[in-house]
Amino acid sequence: MLDLFDSRERVVLADQAVLMRGRALGVDEALLAAIDAIAGRAPFRRMVTPGGFEMSVAMTNCGRVGWVTDRTGYRYAPRDPATGEPWPEMPAAFAALAHDAAAEAGFADFVPDACLVNCYEPGARLSLHQDKDEQDYRHPVVSVSLGLPATFQFGGLKRSDRPLKVSLTHGDVVVWGGPSRLVFHGVLALKDGDHPLAGRRRLNLTFRKAL
Repeated sequence: MLDLFDSRERVVLADQAVLMRGRALGVDEALLAAIDAIAGRAPFRRMVTPGGFEMSVAMTNCGRVGWVTDRTGYRYAPRDPATGEPWPEMPAAFAALAHDAAAEAGFADFVPDACLVNCYEPGARLSLHQDKDEQDYRHPVVSVSLGLPATFQFGGLKRSDRPLKVSLTHGDVVVWGGPSRLVFHGVLALKDGDHPLAGRRRLNLTFRKAL
């Protein structure tokens, strides 16, 4: 376990992959309020994988397109399949944080058009996977952690590569791109707890340039 609870605020995880400890703390309450508004229009749901398995993490989206999965495959869609309505617009606070964090990590001019919002409850996990449904891998992924702490697995370009285990807490931001853009990554089963702002949940914003 890479335990980064010390005086460092910026930690390199791999080539062009960086953890910014506490980077979102100044806007955390605004982010949580925006998540509630998004979920009010496009409720969290546990999607089904092409193999027929229901994911343990509940998801929704905002932005020009949203990531979805069902028995037909993984893809980005402009409308919420549950309601037929366009996904909620990406809040300005979301876009600004993603852009600025990416720029600080060396990826200038990142303008996300999709934000996948994940809601983890105790026991929920996300198995090792690659983010590869986007059209252009030159753009990074920006991930924001809110709520309960979690153990993030950051691996290599092969599923068999042993992942680095990183403790993520409320307000942490991870950016990865370049040679690290297609690394396998995931989240171990969430431990129970009670966060003062998020309750018994971990909320994760994952920004991508999908189109």
